[in-house]
Amino acid sequence: MSFSETIFLTGFPGFIAERLVERLSRQDTQFFLLVQPQFVDKAMAAVERIAARTQTRLENFALIEGDISEPNLGISDDDLETIRNETTDVFHLAAVYDLAVDKATAFHVNVEGTRNVNEFCRSVADLRRYNYVSTCYVAGRHHGRIFETDLRHPAGFRNFYEETKYHAEVEVEKLKADLPVTIFRPSVVVGDSHTGETVKYDGIYYLIQYLRKAPGLLRFVNVGNSAVRLNLVPVDFVIDGIAALARDENAIGKTLALADPDPLTTAQLFDTIAEALTKKRSIVTPLQMLVEKSLMLPFSPPITGLPHYAVPYFFLSQTYDTSQASELLGPHGIRCPNFRDYAANLIGFVEKHPVL
Repeated sequence: MSFSETIFLTGFPGFIAERLVERLSRQDTQFFLLVQPQFVDKAMAAVERIAARTQTRLENFALIEGDISEPNLGISDDDLETIRNETTDVFHLAAVYDLAVDKATAFHVNVEGTRNVNEFCRSVADLRRYNYVSTCYVAGRHHGRIFETDLRHPAGFRNFYEETKYHAEVEVEKLKADLPVTIFRPSVVVGDSHTGETVKYDGIYYLIQYLRKAPGLLRFVNVGNSAVRLNLVPVDFVIDGIAALARDENAIGKTLALADPDPLTTAQLFDTIAEALTKKRSIVTPLQMLVEKSLMLPFSPPITGLPHYAVPYFFLSQTYDTSQASELLGPHGIRCPNFRDYAANLIGFVEKHPVL
């Protein structure tokens, strides 16, 4: 069978990657899914689910064993030649997303791995689009409003995840002069806005789990503040945005922030969760400085569930301009929902699945 497009995708079977493949699946689309050897069985099960849900033939999906951090992505010469000749669109999602990742691992996977994917893209005979998934946190310690056209800065970074994703995006940005590139910058990705489904409890889930310990008592003291906004986006919005704009020619050459244009403050997030759990809001809001220092004390993580490396993200004076993304997503009928509209669904999933 002939295909109208052939997608080469890294990061499968990750949570976002699996959902994106399902969203992009159709009868005339072929997939080359790069999978590390240890995840082949998991990837095969994911492909079978996707094929069944989308009524797409299993023959449309080819699992390619490899690794972005290896030369030629760890793909055999015969397979690589076929993939180069047939691929039309590339989606690069593979990365180490752990905020506590060590420097060597982060640079090896996020930076060197992206350089390897970039070289692969240069070798594709008929490349229509290179879609790279970055993060809003390439902004590092930069304060204030971050525009989608902003990238290089001397502000520094909180961890090696931010630093290496920054350097990786710099490498992809260089390709815009020669290749049809679109860079996507999601903010903090949470579960599905409708089902609440997720595969990892971090970020806002630390606050959800904290309040669930004793909601009637803990809701009295609001550990958030009114000066800082935490930008959250549900995974379905991210998937819809990438899927739509990856096939929109107006997105070529753009860097797009897939973020909430009107995010809640951390104090509002606290009250939204507290109200969903108890029907009541907080009473007292301590000084921001006092809360931040308390969360960094040695005994805080066992009590709050919030690791020290995650604390800065709840006190980050940084907002993300989404002008370009909003303008392009508008004609597709895609908009980011407000956290208040789906918080109960996230909490409901956590209550059904307290441990993942």
